[in-house]
Amino acid sequence: MPGGFDIDDFTVNEATGTATCPAGVTRAISKTRVVTFGAACRGCPLAAQCTTAARRRSLHLHEHDALQRKHRQRAKDEQWQAIYRQHRPMVERSIAWLVAGGNRRVRYRGIAKNNAWLHTRTAALNLRRLLALGLSNQDGAWGLA
Repeated sequence: MPGGFDIDDFTVNEATGTATCPAGVTRAISKTRVVTFGAACRGCPLAAQCTTAARRRSLHLHEHDALQRKHRQRAKDEQWQAIYRQHRPMVERSIAWLVAGGNRRVRYRGIAKNNAWLHTRTAALNLRRLLALGLSNQDGAWGLA
């Protein structure tokens, strides 16, 4: 919800198996990794920022939630964002090349044939990219000009 709380505004303690909302309400994490705040949301002054759901706020935590939180925090760093902006266009372009020409779906039955096709297509795209970057053979050695 724009202007509201996101999952990083909630404190998750894996050691105790609990999650705490921005208002300070703590609830247990279930075996299915769901945290339900339910009745605690009634009368909460922060409820409008938290959720618009009739059944109130709940969190669905991934099994690697701690790692995801760590990486989301790291992604807020200006230096990380600069590197990401530098490399993202090429990654997106490579994916576009891979699926170009009706290649969004696999062509064959079975994993082995499709895996071989994917590796061949990827190798061809990598070779095309290296040639565009100036790959050449000089005295029996390959190098980029």
